[in-house]
Amino acid sequence: MIKGDLPTKLLHPHPVPDTSDTHQPGSDGGGDAEAVMMVNGKPPRSRKISVQDKEKLGLFNVRAFTFLLLWYFFSACTLFLNKYILATLKSDPTLLGAMQMVMTTVFGFIQMYLPLGMYTPVNREGKPPNFWRNMILVGTMRFSTVVLGLVALKFVAVSFTETVKSSAPLFTVIISHFLIGEFTGVYTVLSLIPIMMGLALCSAYELSFNIQGFVAALATNLTECIQNVYSKLLISGEKYRYTPAELQFYTSIASVVVQVPACYFMMDLDKVHRTLDITLFTALLLNGIFFHFQSITAYVLMDYISPVTHSVANTVKRAFLIWLSVILFGNPVTFLSGLGTIIVTVGVLLYTKAKEHDRHLLEMREIYRKDAVDKEIVVRQL
Repeated sequence: MIKGDLPTKLLHPHPVPDTSDTHQPGSDGGGDAEAVMMVNGKPPRSRKISVQDKEKLGLFNVRAFTFLLLWYFFSACTLFLNKYILATLKSDPTLLGAMQMVMTTVFGFIQMYLPLGMYTPVNREGKPPNFWRNMILVGTMRFSTVVLGLVALKFVAVSFTETVKSSAPLFTVIISHFLIGEFTGVYTVLSLIPIMMGLALCSAYELSFNIQGFVAALATNLTECIQNVYSKLLISGEKYRYTPAELQFYTSIASVVVQVPACYFMMDLDKVHRTLDITLFTALLLNGIFFHFQSITAYVLMDYISPVTHSVANTVKRAFLIWLSVILFGNPVTFLSGLGTIIVTVGVLLYTKAKEHDRHLLEMREIYRKDAVDKEIVVRQL
């Protein structure tokens, strides 16, 4: 049985160096995958094992956990500055989204040449296939997510938006299955329930329903899930792996192209002229810097964990931001918010165990399937 068949793809939802990903022009496409690709006369077995080890470690990897903390920190800075710019400085949401995309374009370009230890540059000849199509697609989703999120923030409280977004892990499971063929075990899916319920309870104390805010929050949730899964597909390839800075820079360019006509139709130019001063301009610049580092740390983290784990980490981040707002702004703490935090914590622990258990079941299924195929080959030879 050739390595890289279906069970291995189930174990590794993003591309791994198998025959489909490492096939070279001129090869006949047959034989064992290790016979097709030879590195310095040796099969690439160690590289494959290292990919498996990185995936199994997940957030237990020191670098992955470090970038998780950085992602949380910059997300908090961006979220609270968003609220300050929109609620206190009365800025236009489209202007804020446009400035965020411009800043990620500038800093993304800089980080393509100065990785700052966030990633290892990839040397390749030319652009990957469908490069601009992928960049425009992700860029459009990025811009849509930003603008819709800001619109939701304008109409409803942060807590209501976070309650709607608590369904993100379930959305991600469904999207990952159809988009990249990622298999999520039954126990893992069940463990998502307390995580989603816990976040909903955390943010239930300040619900302020508004139909425009609800639709914007729901659309933000959907586009963000699709964007994250598709970005994972691009950033974890072996033959054509996109670096975090490339995704940041090129998708930001595509997003800027998309937002030019959007700004013309959506931006309130009179309001922009009335409110734009040195204080607002400084706040927009600082917010753009925070947003850049929030985005690129999320991209770096994607290379270490699956889309579902990333979504769970995002859910925990939202619960963390709710409690941070309680501490910083003195929002009331209710019994439901405390109970929700405990449920989220228990859910994350259950998710970790469930994912490990489902991975073990898949490995056993792989072994049994291999044995069955080997026995069938032996019988046919006899």
